[in-house]
Amino acid sequence: MYLTCAVLLGFVLDWVLGDPNSALHPVCLIGRLITRCERVLRRVFPKTPRGETVAGVLLWLVVCGVSFAAPLFLLRWLRGVHFWLGFGAETLLCWLIFARKSLADAGRHVYTALDASLDEGRKAVAMYVGRDTGALDREGVIKAAVETIAENTTDGVVAPLAYMLLGGAPLGLLYKAVNTLDSMVGYHSDQYEYLGKFSARMDDIFNFIPARLAAVCLIAGTGMLGMDNRNALRIFRRDRNHHKSPNAGQTEAACAGALHIRLGGDASYFGKTVKKAAFGDPDKEISRSDILRAADLMTAASALALTLGAAVRLTTGWPPFG
Repeated sequence: MYLTCAVLLGFVLDWVLGDPNSALHPVCLIGRLITRCERVLRRVFPKTPRGETVAGVLLWLVVCGVSFAAPLFLLRWLRGVHFWLGFGAETLLCWLIFARKSLADAGRHVYTALDASLDEGRKAVAMYVGRDTGALDREGVIKAAVETIAENTTDGVVAPLAYMLLGGAPLGLLYKAVNTLDSMVGYHSDQYEYLGKFSARMDDIFNFIPARLAAVCLIAGTGMLGMDNRNALRIFRRDRNHHKSPNAGQTEAACAGALHIRLGGDASYFGKTVKKAAFGDPDKEISRSDILRAADLMTAASALALTLGAAVRLTTGWPPFG
């Protein structure tokens, strides 16, 4: 009951207040830890495929170990001082781990910017995606925003929720470290091809079940919002495994089917064109409103995942701790 209440309150705080823009945010601290550890490891290990691969494994172990152990011991100490002090800190951390509101706000930001001009839309979406955005047309900007919302339904809400319900804020922060490592070093580039390989693989493992849960919740949310959940399920079953990532295609396929649009396709990263699979059918022309509809789907899926996870904990008592 302790963890369930902390996670529920954290979800509500994120829903109302969103992510505070602070240099002391846990994800910002994790990002700085990654940067500093990377600098040290690059100096210590040789610049060879083997050397950088070993450095990448150590980078992952250090960052994830610190991200899990620091909040674990802090929360234990605070609970030892007073129960409500520990509970308040756990709730605060759960709030900071969720990213539902910031993801929805990002979608609205791109939606509003694109109404002003294509250039403004490109600048807005560049803040949230890793691809090159300078040459995107209007449809490309919309697709990039929708794909980001769909994929981050897993990374920003459902996966953190699942791990926090399993092991509280420490396990949630461990997941955020895994995800942040993948975002910062898990690239197929000259700089990170070997250093980031282990981080990318671990992110695939940690997201394997949450990505599929997020897709199922998106499909169910499609029906709740009066959209075509049958088509969402059909496209999900047909296209979900087309992506090079074992997880990203799950939610992108479900979202494409729900919106009756085609997502994916080739994209440019660091000046190089990357071949990517397409998801869905071009049943209708992509419009700016699809960004808001994708955000609504993400919100519905988030609420469903929270309800399902809390119900499992409260009715079955599993997992048998927290």
